[in-house]
Amino acid sequence: MPTERTHADACPGAIDVHPAADGGLARIRVPGGTLTKVQFRAIVTASAELGDGQLELTSRANFQIRGLADGAQFELGDRMAEAGLLPSLTHERVRNIIAAPLSDDTQAVVDALDRAICATPELADLPGRFLVTVGAEVAGLGADIGLVDDALLLAGRDTGLRVDDPVAAVVEAARIFAAERGTAWRLAEVPDLVARITAALGTPTASPGTVGTTPPPPGPAGDRFVVGAPLGRLDARQAAALAGFPVRLTPWRGLVLPGSPDLTGLGLITDPDSPWHGVTACTGRPGCAKSLADVRTDARNWLGTPHTRPVHWAGCARRCGRPSGDVIEFVATGDGYEETS
Repeated sequence: MPTERTHADACPGAIDVHPAADGGLARIRVPGGTLTKVQFRAIVTASAELGDGQLELTSRANFQIRGLADGAQFELGDRMAEAGLLPSLTHERVRNIIAAPLSDDTQAVVDALDRAICATPELADLPGRFLVTVGAEVAGLGADIGLVDDALLLAGRDTGLRVDDPVAAVVEAARIFAAERGTAWRLAEVPDLVARITAALGTPTASPGTVGTTPPPPGPAGDRFVVGAPLGRLDARQAAALAGFPVRLTPWRGLVLPGSPDLTGLGLITDPDSPWHGVTACTGRPGCAKSLADVRTDARNWLGTPHTRPVHWAGCARRCGRPSGDVIEFVATGDGYEETS
């Protein structure tokens, strides 16, 4: 039987916002992470005029706006639709597609997938946690469905299937999950569904390949530049300074900018040796009512402690925002932190 959930999926969207302790929380989904200069400026301006002026980068390469007043989500929705960032009201929360951020050939596939998903009515009720990845560099992020060229991945594993029409294969796999998931949020939660989807789509013709991730470090990357945001958040000054660029968001809470921009004095992560590199945190107090600690302040006070692996600070056992993979965690307990590794 599929996993039984006792509460509804509450992932926020651009209109269906989450009522956080610091105001409405909206999530702007950016399939593939690619934003034109006009689109990025629209998000920055909306945060400045409707929210608290900051932007949170998520582990799915999306943006979050916090501090929205009650009712501001309708103005936000209008602005995002005008910028081309809200093509479907019915499918708004299910447009979760991560792409390899330094690849030049993944965004076209993402765009085709996004159009196909939005054009399939039965996929409108997919959970907000359902995830698709495109590209080898992001294949290890635990997606429900992944593509690496013509290889189809299910529940984070290469099935051995090689498909002629990758977009159609992803849509069909998602349709099968939508029909059989019950209250499950992720494909892996439904017993035997990976095998059933594989059998429905064809016969494996290849040996399953290795699945992993390749996070780009901060700094120059060919004709582009990778920059990180401390604790995954751009403050109002940083957001305004970057608003003149087209960007591509990464699932490691970074941005890829064109050229070699001068980012001096902005406090951004531009060097892999930065003490901020690899350190993330949830919102914590006072923004989240469920948090047991002000994790961002505690993370800043901890900064400078040597670490060789990613470190995540969480305000409660839900561990919101935890990166994939091998991570050191500091989880607030109400009486200090529990460290796990």
